[in-house]
Amino acid sequence: MALQAASLLPSAISIHKEGKSNASLKETSLFGVSASDHLRADSIFPVSLEFKKRKLSVGAIRAQTATSSPAINQATPEGKKTLRKGNVVITGASSGLGLATARALAETGKWHIIMACRNFLKAERAAKSAGISKENYSIMHLDLASLKSVHQFIDNFRRSGMPLDVLVCNAAIYLPTAKEPSFTAEGFELSVGTNHLGHFLLSRLLIDDLKQSDYPSKRLIIVGSITGNTNTLAGNVPPKANLGDMRGLAGGLNGLNSSPMIDGGEFDGAKAYKDSKVCNMLTMQEFHRRYHDETGITFASLYPGCIATTGLFREHVPLFRLLFPPFQKYITKGYVSEEEAGKRLAQVVSDPSLTKSGVYWSWNKNSASFENQLSKEASDTEKARKVWEISEKLVGLA
Repeated sequence: MALQAASLLPSAISIHKEGKSNASLKETSLFGVSASDHLRADSIFPVSLEFKKRKLSVGAIRAQTATSSPAINQATPEGKKTLRKGNVVITGASSGLGLATARALAETGKWHIIMACRNFLKAERAAKSAGISKENYSIMHLDLASLKSVHQFIDNFRRSGMPLDVLVCNAAIYLPTAKEPSFTAEGFELSVGTNHLGHFLLSRLLIDDLKQSDYPSKRLIIVGSITGNTNTLAGNVPPKANLGDMRGLAGGLNGLNSSPMIDGGEFDGAKAYKDSKVCNMLTMQEFHRRYHDETGITFASLYPGCIATTGLFREHVPLFRLLFPPFQKYITKGYVSEEEAGKRLAQVVSDPSLTKSGVYWSWNKNSASFENQLSKEASDTEKARKVWEISEKLVGLA
């Protein structure tokens, strides 16, 4: 992620300011994050779907347009069947990396994107400004900082009748200057509660939908970060990711009878983000171990490069925001544009050559993908199992 390289700047630039009591949710991760408007998208839209000339009336779902993907068409000139569009859910698709990925997939004409976002109107405006055609996307409300909202999203998605072929867990928040923790609706520290626990519940419940898909290449992708990888220079910039014995996670991260930090330590907004990304990468690997052989689903994570010019750093001081992009472009050489990062994530969604499961993908200077190595902690099998089991209890699945 861009965060790791951000930490390489002189410490004097990373001046913390007073944290806000109610942090706003950023809707994309991997530094494609922009601050969400506080406006909630609570409008309910009636939808009518048609599958193979049979109308299925669906009422009261939070969807801008829950249009079904085209069915198989047998009337091609060659007399062969053509595959329907794939359906991909992308969390935090209203800005940054998520929006760039949605646009890259829509431009192929082979995908219908379900934009899972907190702010309906913002997502609608973003899709329009990105030039995504109406028939290529739907919008459904999802607030990952509320487990109730996750359940509601899954309910609405299933009622839409659309199959699920790929799930991209992309949304995240980053609060590097917060002096005090903020919390989710269920009382979890906001960064881990949103970036990890919200996505964990979403993925665990939607795995059944992925299993039922007849699409040739079903995938579950969780966006990772180089910031959680302590086998890199950037990953060793303090505060370093460290889950410790996970006493804070086991205690519920509520800051009352347990620490708001996974390792049980004092709150640090930057570390909370990095720890959540380690959980994301551990979760991807545990999904691979538990489900790949049985289902054939591809499970993957990725780091598409440093997206230094997004709204992720809105909480940082102006001098940092001014110097960070050129620092990434000319010093670290790790900079990538939102457009390029979106194309890379789109590759992990759809490229036939990237179907290997359990892989953490990265790209070299020539924009060629390769299997990157995770740090010792981010690839710890026992830790992945423990994160999984504790997370199941916290989100009510065990």
